[in-house]
Parts: sequence; structure tokens; C-alpha cells
Amino acid sequence: MAELHPSAPIATYDTPTPRWVNLLTDFGRPVVAAWVMIMCAPGEHHLGKLAGWNDTLAWGMAGVLAAYAGIAAAVATKRPKGAPGKFSAVAGAWLSLAAAMSAQPVSHMFVTGHWTAEPRPPVWLVVTVSCIPPLVLGHLLHLAATPVRVKAVTPVVTQEQPETAPVTQASVPGEPPTTTPRHPVVPAGVQLLPIVPRPVAQAPTAPPSAPPIMYDDPRCAAIRPLYDTGLRPGTKAMRAAIIAAGFADCSDGIIRGTLRAEIERHEPHLAQLPPAPVAFTA
Repeated sequence: MAELHPSAPIATYDTPTPRWVNLLTDFGRPVVAAWVMIMCAPGEHHLGKLAGWNDTLAWGMAGVLAAYAGIAAAVATKRPKGAPGKFSAVAGAWLSLAAAMSAQPVSHMFVTGHWTAEPRPPVWLVVTVSCIPPLVLGHLLHLAATPVRVKAVTPVVTQEQPETAPVTQASVPGEPPTTTPRHPVVPAGVQLLPIVPRPVAQAPTAPPSAPPIMYDDPRCAAIRPLYDTGLRPGTKAMRAAIIAAGFADCSDGIIRGTLRAEIERHEPHLAQLPPAPVAFTA
């Protein structure tokens, strides 16, 4: 068997994902998320009632924890590394998951009789559950008040100043030097021709540049440079660009059906490019 040189490129193959796998990934996740919220809602409702809310308002505890977990996780995923609020969003996502998970065993301990709420619930439970809604509201407002800012750098152009310093000459030793302007000396009797200015060619004016494209999904900006090679990128190349830009991995259906479709909707000519070879795509 022939040995490969260490610097030789290794070709990988972009195996197409079966359609049923993409359907299960795209539509199965919202179904699972809905069932998880339905299963967690009774325990969070029970804690709300133990904390002192009536039966109707206690259902708001389930909605508060579910919305907090979803919003914090979405902000933590979409916000790039180093952006304002990235650390706070990640911490809030973990905190929301911890609150949602701890609500279930605490409620089940009371329901199954391991703990008792008679004659009244414990003080620590009442205080903790009562503080959850205002803390969630404060953190969501904090995330909304820290948008991603892009720092623009303006280049500074300096112009070279013409040399206008006069020429200083020392005529006689011991006397102060005389300053004469920097002009040529014309001998007597020499007739000078008039100076005719030469026309200066005007540089062609560059056409106005098109305004930048604003994508609905920020992950499209990480994929768009792949088209500059003159080839239509494949799924693995787009996934590698998304992960390199600091975003989370996503399914093949989202990469091809949502992100690449949005890029080619803004620039239809990109869809006509030849597909990239397998080795280049990888």
C-alpha cells in the first residue's frame, strides 16, 4: 500500500443525510420541547401555590421558567464570542435550567409525602419561589439592553507636506548667513519661455459601492465568503464556517434550506455557480 505524504490533502466525502433524519431533527425538537414544558408545568404550578399565589397566578410560574430558559438559551447561542452580554446570557441559560430542574424534585418531594407542607410550607421555599419572577424580569431586561456592537475603525490618511524651507548660505566668514529663496539663477540675456501648465488627467470616478446586505440570520455572514472562490460551497464547508465564527452547530436542513437559501435569495447569481468538489468542500 502506498504511503501518503504528511502534507498531502486528505479527501473526505459529504454523505447526504436521509430526508427522514432531517425531518425528525427539524420537527422533533419542537415536539420534545413542548412535551417537556407540559410535564414540568404541574410541578412549577404546585410550587407557586405553596409560595402563596392563587391557583390562576400559580400557572404563571411555569410560563416564567419556560420563557426564561428559551430566551436565555437563544441569546447565548446567537451572540458571538466576546460580544457584550455573552457571559451573562450563558450564565442565565444555566441558571434557568437549574431552576427548572430543581422545581421538579422539590415539588415531587411534597407530593409524594417525603416533605410536608402542614401546617405551612417552609420559609426558605416561600422566599425562594417568590423571588424568581422579578429576578427573571431583571435579567431579561439586562440582556435586551446589551446589544451586539461592532466597532468601526476609520483609517487616518496623512499627506506629505511640501518642502518650503529656504536655503541658508554663509557668504563671508564671521558674517551672519544670508537666506535666499530656493529658485534657479538665470544668467543675463537669457530669454525665458512662458510656462504653459500641462493638463492633469482626471482619475476615473469609481462607481458607488452597493450597500451591504443585511441578513435575517447572522450565520449567513459567516457562509457568504465561501462563494468568493467562484464555487457553490457544500454542507460541510458551510458547517465548518459557522462553527469557526463562534455559532453552534445546526442540521443539514437548516444549513441548506434556510441559510444558503437566504444568501442566494439576496444574490440569485450565486445559485448558478458550479458546486465545489468534494475535497474542496471538506
